[in-house]
Amino acid sequence: MTRAHHGFGSSNLVRNKDIADRRGDPLPQFLEQLLTRAGMPTTIERANSRPWASALFEGRRHVIRLRFAGGDYAARVDNFVTGIESAEWTLSGHFVADISIDDGLIETDSVWLELSALTIEDW
Repeated sequence: MTRAHHGFGSSNLVRNKDIADRRGDPLPQFLEQLLTRAGMPTTIERANSRPWASALFEGRRHVIRLRFAGGDYAARVDNFVTGIESAEWTLSGHFVADISIDDGLIETDSVWLELSALTIEDW
């Protein structure tokens, strides 16, 4: 059996960019913009973010639960939900590829909504 050594070592391999969070998580910026859209008093009850990737894109998947309270909460919820799929978001290094309202519950003095969003790195 013949053996050939081509001199390929780890030092001369072409490396792709790291998969780790190069640009950071856009969740803090996104939460700030969601709260601005929701109006006050609105609170973030839960927010999490995890890496997401497809064959061509990298990004993050976010799940956020907001609670709308105050005397005008019903009108603020209506304004928040209306057109959210086409809303413009300004996130450094990312863009919102998908956003949807997944769940909600009307209580006596408030409403909570759970939404999910997919942000993609903007190269």
